[in-house]
Amino acid sequence: MQRLAPAALLLLCLAAPALAQQLDLSHGGPIDITARDGIEWRQAEREVIARGDARAIRNNVTVTADRLTAWYRKKGGNGAAATPAPTTGLAGDTSTEGNEVYRLQADGNVHIFTQTDQAVGDRAVYDLDQAVLVMTGRHLKLTTPNDVITARDDLEYWPQKHMAVARGDAVVVTNDAKRIAADTLVAYTTENAPPGAQPAANHAATQAAAKPQEDPLASSGKLQRVEAFGHVSIRTPTDTVTGDRGVYVLDTGMARLGGNVQITRGQNQLNGAEADVNMKTGIATLVARSAGRVHGLVVPNDQTNKGLGVTQPTASAAKPGTAAKPKP
Repeated sequence: MQRLAPAALLLLCLAAPALAQQLDLSHGGPIDITARDGIEWRQAEREVIARGDARAIRNNVTVTADRLTAWYRKKGGNGAAATPAPTTGLAGDTSTEGNEVYRLQADGNVHIFTQTDQAVGDRAVYDLDQAVLVMTGRHLKLTTPNDVITARDDLEYWPQKHMAVARGDAVVVTNDAKRIAADTLVAYTTENAPPGAQPAANHAATQAAAKPQEDPLASSGKLQRVEAFGHVSIRTPTDTVTGDRGVYVLDTGMARLGGNVQITRGQNQLNGAEADVNMKTGIATLVARSAGRVHGLVVPNDQTNKGLGVTQPTASAAKPGTAAKPKP
């Protein structure tokens, strides 16, 4: 075991190509680790512990925490003896080139960020073999230029699969204020643009794109689809729609909820098997099962019932397969 000096910089090298990814530590060059209170190298356990304002940087991804622990192995995972620890801890030391980090853990005031994306929590574990980040603790949040995802229990981020999983009072809010909540949310993003990608545009734009991609937004994926499970809730400017499960596709702006669906507007309430919600217009459409009915309660004196499309005080007499279409 060797304790390195405070604020020492340690290079842990990994053999992998450099690629632009969101919060992805599994690609790039060496991992630079610094700390205020010192870095401890435990050769027998093959781990490095950085304490006090600890920071790890790889490519364009930075991890900060009260404490960072990195586990390493011989490249190829053959279990051979670890390369001896450096005697100085100075930047540029090459005695760790035969090792690779396969797991990084951050504890206390964790903040992981790039130019565009960031995640915060109490604890984070990054499995570099699986390329998955798991965050736990209070106030879990994943923020991109396009959306914010929060959770109570845990937050998984799979950058190479372009997927995030939030559990426990999970909420996703888009940059245009669309909101979906559920027990569990699975969010899928589009692939981020690779460096140097050239858009199909006019000649001037093509010439400008001839250089490596400089726009940081190009390296942040766009939210494509959200799958929701358990106590699903979608709010529009006029309605609150709840159900057991749901899917929201951002390109179309349409969300479909299923299982014990309920649409509430003011004091009015409609119940059915499924509902389609147009998140762009705010129109919610209740859908009955093929052999079922839609049910509702419309309060005559409630001014919001004017957009429900129901002329009777209740919708219980609606024909099978019909749907009440509230308007914003």
